[in-house]
Amino acid sequence: MPRIAYVNGRYVAHRDASVHIEDRGYQFADGVYEVCEIARGFIVDMTRHLDRLDRSLSELSIGWPMHRSALIVVLREVIRRNRVGNGLVYLQVTRGVAPRDHPFPDGVRPSLVVTARKIDPETLRHKAETGVKVITVPENRWDRVDIKTVGLLPNVLAKQKAKEAGAYEAWFVDPDGTVKEGSSTNAWIVTNDGILVTRPADHGILRGVTRTTLFDVAARLGLRIEERAFTVEEALSAREAFLSSATTLATPIVAIDGHPVANGHPGSLTLSLRQAFFEIAEKSPA
Repeated sequence: MPRIAYVNGRYVAHRDASVHIEDRGYQFADGVYEVCEIARGFIVDMTRHLDRLDRSLSELSIGWPMHRSALIVVLREVIRRNRVGNGLVYLQVTRGVAPRDHPFPDGVRPSLVVTARKIDPETLRHKAETGVKVITVPENRWDRVDIKTVGLLPNVLAKQKAKEAGAYEAWFVDPDGTVKEGSSTNAWIVTNDGILVTRPADHGILRGVTRTTLFDVAARLGLRIEERAFTVEEALSAREAFLSSATTLATPIVAIDGHPVANGHPGSLTLSLRQAFFEIAEKSPA
């Protein structure tokens, strides 16, 4: 069955979906996005994703393209039309279409695009069972990475560098040697005392929705979390390391820059977090 996309009020064949050449998302990366996991016929953590969308739009002074309840209807309809039981739904809001000029245009309606696609759960499970490798790259992004914008070129270049190195992810590292986050994931370690550590999300990283839900999961499992910076060296000597995102959940890291983490195999605490995640996360019918 051909894929279906939603573009500014119309459901269209994915291959025919398009936006105007003067859409400010295309011209200036003047827009934001969200990605929600779809698992077992449910949209996972939809409330938190839409709350973060609201914050991103507010930070860039972009209006909602429609009422929140109407957007939920669109998300569900795109998922239904694409028959996605396991996968993801992607939504993007830009400032809209206007003659190319840097200042915000007046009287422009935001543009909305929604797509959905299937992902084989076995593919994700295999990554968790084998673990993934990461490399480190110098931090070179703008200061407002707390906004989930479509301006992701440094992230793309970092992810490509990881791919060329035979790794899955790249961690951005500050000049002081502390880890910020991955190109598309949040970064975690587990200390030898079994404490989960991740960088504070007040500044310098994106407050990942899956990251936030993992706090709930850890609390249910009786695990302690410390929000603080950690170095690459600390990660290499940690009991475990892992990354998190809507599409990866909690995925073990087995090597950093070619050096094994612990014994070079997925850690048990990470796998416990992953196993418990679905039962604890919010589940909205798709």
